[in-house]
Amino acid sequence: MKLPLVLLLGLLMSSCALVQYTPKEREENTKKLNAFFERVFEENVKRYPTWQTYIGLKTNYGKLNNATEEFQLESHEISKRHLKELKEFSYRGLTHQGQLSYKLFKKDLEDGIEGWKWRYHRFPLNQMFGYHSGLPSFMVNMHRITNLQEAKDYLSRLKEFNRVFKERMVYVQKQKDMGILPPAFVYDKVIGSSENIIKGIPFGGKKKSPLYEDFSKKISKLKISKKKKSELLKEARLILVKDVQPVYKDLIAFLKEAKAIKKDNHGAWSLPNGDEYYRWRLEQITTTDMSPSEIHEFGLREVDRIHGEMKGIMKKVGFKGSLKDFFQHMRTSPKYVYPDTKKGRAAYLKRANTVIDEMEAALPKMFNTLPKADLLVKAVEPYREKSAGIAFYQSPPLFGDRPGIYYVNLYNMKDVPKYKIEALAYHEGLPGHHMQNAVQSELTDLPKFRRTGGYTAYGEGWGLYSELLPKEFGFYKDPYSDFGRLSMELWRACRLVTDTGLHAKKWTREEAIKYLEENTVNADLEIVKGIERYIVNPGQATAYKIGMQKILDLRSYAKEELGAKFDIRDYHDVILRNGAVPLDVMEDLVHKWVDETAKM
Repeated sequence: MKLPLVLLLGLLMSSCALVQYTPKEREENTKKLNAFFERVFEENVKRYPTWQTYIGLKTNYGKLNNATEEFQLESHEISKRHLKELKEFSYRGLTHQGQLSYKLFKKDLEDGIEGWKWRYHRFPLNQMFGYHSGLPSFMVNMHRITNLQEAKDYLSRLKEFNRVFKERMVYVQKQKDMGILPPAFVYDKVIGSSENIIKGIPFGGKKKSPLYEDFSKKISKLKISKKKKSELLKEARLILVKDVQPVYKDLIAFLKEAKAIKKDNHGAWSLPNGDEYYRWRLEQITTTDMSPSEIHEFGLREVDRIHGEMKGIMKKVGFKGSLKDFFQHMRTSPKYVYPDTKKGRAAYLKRANTVIDEMEAALPKMFNTLPKADLLVKAVEPYREKSAGIAFYQSPPLFGDRPGIYYVNLYNMKDVPKYKIEALAYHEGLPGHHMQNAVQSELTDLPKFRRTGGYTAYGEGWGLYSELLPKEFGFYKDPYSDFGRLSMELWRACRLVTDTGLHAKKWTREEAIKYLEENTVNADLEIVKGIERYIVNPGQATAYKIGMQKILDLRSYAKEELGAKFDIRDYHDVILRNGAVPLDVMEDLVHKWVDETAKM
């Protein structure tokens, strides 16, 4: 039966009609949405005592996180409930920033929900991080003691090690039953790090164990009686022996047993549905739809380009020989390395601080918005330096005044040559991770989830971009330092090749190591550490170059479109003052800014 024309037109018009919102209504709707975000943030914070400490709160200061599978399932269900609640808000009825917050929150929830099926594919115990080293690091670097109660809270958290380890062991045991185990090279490193925690006083030996030394130093500064300090130290020794040592011994025994099971799984492809898992990881890490093959080919092109720039530096410094000869010279010449001594390590830290101070003075030329939080340069602690990465960064808290921390691993001074000091400090400190993370946490007009969240391609892309940016403002005056910058970018380009090689093309560990030996200047130990890192953390290493390239491509687009109206400081505001975003959202933000600026 045909509908009357008038009725048909009426139905068509009503289906196409869209509700119009006034600016005031958009502001009100966004205010309600932000109230929802605040409630969800507070709900989540209350569930994680260690997160409370990370963001600068001292609530539940004597507790550690719940690590049971039941708690994880509850978290999963809460995320689904929050997603349902979010969808009750009208996206169209929000301000621009409200829509952006909606989009980011929705992505975070959907990613977490989708990732639930892959929860057993990650390795919670590996050579870089895990609760065996993460909990001690948390106590040493995050738990401050300024009064007697906080000292008691520290002891309470030491007792909590026993519970947390046992809860974590349920997960690890289930992985073992499923046949999902870390590669063979992981075990000795995790065992060694674990043994270091229960070595020394009060477990035996003359030197204090790491946790006991940390507690001793912190309470020595308290204004309490010697008797009370003595009582606290006695209780600490008792807890370490009674509650901490047994679970570390149990973990070590488990690892030795698991080590006997031959496991040469050097790629995601070896896991159940490994190809699908790796593609999901790449999507999460890069926030793009690039395939493993596309990433691999991009990496090969970048390796060739950077090799060409390095040859230009060889010519500038008058080096005779091939690029491989130059790499060997830079690896082996003692003049590029600080002495492998206490004095040499102190000299490295002093130089790193000088580099950061010089950069801090130049920041106003590059940025409108500067970080308020302080930055501390610190050597990686001895108990984890043997297996930890070359450098990493710890953000300042959302609340409180704890500084951001740039950690540099000085275990083997050959791994941190002089010619890389500048680029490494720029990446981890200023204008890199500290700039981005501190500014983000200080964006008080944004919902808290946007001030604390992150996307790997955004964060690491900014870090790598921050290695190049200083060159454009007159830094890297020494050509060898500029070679150091290129060597670090080359390392990230090679990561694109080796990560996809290992996880998609089924390269062996040895093939990947050989590729880095032939194409980079890095020392042998750093190469092995790098490949082993990529193996246990699929996809993560692809974020750097992909994120950096997007920032550079968008900058080139903005320069071309705006001409004389382009100001790099304003461009950096667009990238930094919206907090961390996926790369497609970054592109939308830049295009919007370009359109608005062009009309001015």
